[in-house]
Amino acid sequence: MANTFTSLHYHVVFSTKNREPWLRQDIETRVWSYLGGIARENAMKPLLIGGVDNHVHLLLGVPPSLAISKAVQLIKGGASVWIRENLAGLGGFGWQDGYAAFTVSKSLIPDVEAYIRSQREHHRVKTFEEEYRAFLEKHEIAYEERYLFDGAFAG
Repeated sequence: MANTFTSLHYHVVFSTKNREPWLRQDIETRVWSYLGGIARENAMKPLLIGGVDNHVHLLLGVPPSLAISKAVQLIKGGASVWIRENLAGLGGFGWQDGYAAFTVSKSLIPDVEAYIRSQREHHRVKTFEEEYRAFLEKHEIAYEERYLFDGAFAG
């Protein structure tokens, strides 16, 4: 449509299945690159991808024609197959069923980038579960604790 302009950025967070530590430092660069490639192939703009052994953070620009649920499905689905088939010892790899996605204004992109870059330091003092709950509470997203980490929460 003519004269339609968007700036749609999301901070997406999801973990490995059961928060297993599959994403070791020796493979993380390959995994982050692959996630970014899937994003680019699907008209998304990966601004920064990072994380630690049991979860990933993606800062993405997403076109208005692509629902965030579909964007995450494309990334997780493509990556899980590639990881299982191409990375030694990861034949049982899987992602959690759900995810969290938060909108990010253009002015806050540098803050989110700094947060993603500091994941290793951040998780020396805070678990993924604590981080995830804090994000949900900060963004006033209602959740039931009993469903939070068993795959029933879908973002």
